[in-house]
Amino acid sequence: MSKENIASEAEELNKEEVTAKEENTETTTEEIVNEVSEEEKLKVEVQELKDKYLRLYSEFENYRRRTSKERLDLIKTASQDLMAEIIPVVDDFERAFKASENEEDATKVRDGNQLVFQKFQRILENKGLKSMEGLVGETFDAETQEAITQIPAPSEELKGKVIDVVEKGYTLGDKVVRYAKVVIGA
Repeated sequence: MSKENIASEAEELNKEEVTAKEENTETTTEEIVNEVSEEEKLKVEVQELKDKYLRLYSEFENYRRRTSKERLDLIKTASQDLMAEIIPVVDDFERAFKASENEEDATKVRDGNQLVFQKFQRILENKGLKSMEGLVGETFDAETQEAITQIPAPSEELKGKVIDVVEKGYTLGDKVVRYAKVVIGA
């Protein structure tokens, strides 16, 4: 082989090595660019998720504050409609007191008071308040009654049963608002 052939072959080998090295460099650069871009993509995604989380958290806090305020407003005005219906009864009582000052006949005063009382009871019943009736002679029920005392039963059949109602009990729907205070036979 001649020097020229050897030199040209060496040049070709050098070119191939340089080309191979350039290709390797390009792939590593691409890999680095890919890694960097993957890293950047992940950073962007993390930032988006953080932003989404903060927005969601803020929305929830606003919702919580709003519902809490609404609940307080509801509690403050819950009995407004009941009060509006009771005001005429108060007016009736005031008129009855004024009329009873000059009235000589006690039965008229009593009848007037009875009418106002019935009106008041109707309003409460329309709102769901019911008195516990017919408890005398019934078996004592600790769920709706409060025993204030026990006395000897007048007969055997009244043992463990309600003998007297000292104070009426009331329910609002299915819930006991005030327990009936009763006397039980022992």
